[in-house]
Amino acid sequence: MRRYIILLISFILLSCSPIIKYQNLPEVKFWEKDIQKFEQLDKSEKYPENAILFAGSSSIRFWTSLGKDMTPYQVIQRGYGGAKLTDFVVYAGRIFNPHQCKAIVLFIANDITGSDKDKTPSEVAVLFRNVLKTIRKVHPTTPVFWIAITLTESRWKVWPEIQKANALIKEICNKERNTYFINTDYAFLNEKGLPKDELFRDDKLHPSEKGYAA
Repeated sequence: MRRYIILLISFILLSCSPIIKYQNLPEVKFWEKDIQKFEQLDKSEKYPENAILFAGSSSIRFWTSLGKDMTPYQVIQRGYGGAKLTDFVVYAGRIFNPHQCKAIVLFIANDITGSDKDKTPSEVAVLFRNVLKTIRKVHPTTPVFWIAITLTESRWKVWPEIQKANALIKEICNKERNTYFINTDYAFLNEKGLPKDELFRDDKLHPSEKGYAA
């Protein structure tokens, strides 16, 4: 009887695993080729152990001046498409484990967009905690920085929910060692409390050159 109880508990725990929950979703599997490209880069490129690893969604991918902006540090750039924390729960090990880096910076901003598939702020926080847990298995003391989900005109209607998610993630960062929350509101808001148009591309979503400089 004891054996069957242990097996049952193990099954329940595995069924609750975020990786098990999300790995077969089409919107997660869609990014498999992008992750494979990162893995090929890991094999073909040699990165210094003191590099800073930037990972996340398209605002990381579009940051063409990242290497220059981070001088004198070298960078590893791992941004793709519409990355979500649900993806990173599945792919985090493959993205972060191959690297010995000085710091890790995350910007993942697509879990709350105004769609009917949005996560709640609490779900976003749980996903972040799971990604952080994966990172800590290989990088137990490496500084991890979370860049706050930026308020944008294109997602203004869900800004209250994004603010809640940011606040919950900030709480986690404040409680975890070597984990830091980078607030960006002060740089992207004008005197009326609205997004500064000049800091975004025409899509009102991704940062412009001035936005990255801010």
